[in-house]
Amino acid sequence: MSLSPVEGAARAEIEPAADPVTPEEKSIVGRSPGQLAWARLRRDRTATVSGVVLVIVIVLALAAPLVSRLYGVGPDEQFSDRLDGNGMPLGYVGGITGDHWFGLEPRLGRDIFIRMIYGMRTSLFIAFAAALVTTAIGVVAGILAGFLGGIVDTVISWITDVALALPFLIFALAVVPTASLRFYGPREEVPPAFQVAVLIVIFAVFGWTSTARLVRGQVISLREREFVEAARASGAGLGHMLFRQLLPNLWAPILVAFSLAVPQYITGEAALSFLGIGILEPTADFGRMIFQSIPYLQTDPAYVFFPGVTIFILVLAFNLLGDALRDALDPKSSR
Repeated sequence: MSLSPVEGAARAEIEPAADPVTPEEKSIVGRSPGQLAWARLRRDRTATVSGVVLVIVIVLALAAPLVSRLYGVGPDEQFSDRLDGNGMPLGYVGGITGDHWFGLEPRLGRDIFIRMIYGMRTSLFIAFAAALVTTAIGVVAGILAGFLGGIVDTVISWITDVALALPFLIFALAVVPTASLRFYGPREEVPPAFQVAVLIVIFAVFGWTSTARLVRGQVISLREREFVEAARASGAGLGHMLFRQLLPNLWAPILVAFSLAVPQYITGEAALSFLGIGILEPTADFGRMIFQSIPYLQTDPAYVFFPGVTIFILVLAFNLLGDALRDALDPKSSR
């Protein structure tokens, strides 16, 4: 039976829809939100470059003892024979040679490159540990406040406001020396592990508030959704509601908050060490290196240049990766 031109055109438009799905369409259908976010993140050149830089830095920090062995210089090893009478490195640009890639420290003669490798390990360990602790506290506090509401929400919100009202720098200047004197005498050497633990506690006291507020707002918008009502109607307990129903839907903002908290703690740790209340000698640290380099800004600019540029690149890479991760998990945020 012949078809009219209009019927033929209509049938031609309908028939392609019945064709089997092409390989390209198959690769798109069935992707999870995590897979879609990963695909968007891989297409972001800024995220790729930042990720590569961070991977290199983290590998160097984790392998600091191996790097020291291959490099042939220890972090506390001094080369006094390569300093002049005024304690300045011999040669040009702070004593840069094939044996000392970034030169030597004035007065002590320690190798700047290997000190920076160990300084990266110190800063990254404190930053990641503090970010994990603050994120865990913030998630628990925020999810309880958002889901339970009432008096629980009021108390947690009040504690959050008090923590935000406390001046971080003044609190740190008062607590860190007091804690050291409480457990160690004025002439005793404070172990590096104790210094690291005190800094993590200081960051934990102040750093959980932003994550708690973020999670609380997300939970308030989720607790009236159908899947929560269905779980409540089925008799699910409080733990199941919080950590099996709500928490899996909060991983995206939590991951972004964690990635943006790490660079804040890197700069915060360096600032406290710069002021003399963070990591102290002889432990390698960026803040201490920058503080010790100030008297040599004119005579040995390489001493402040290398640590300063390294911490700048490290913090910038974390921030750029955090922004790219936020855009990948929530494409509407970049519009």
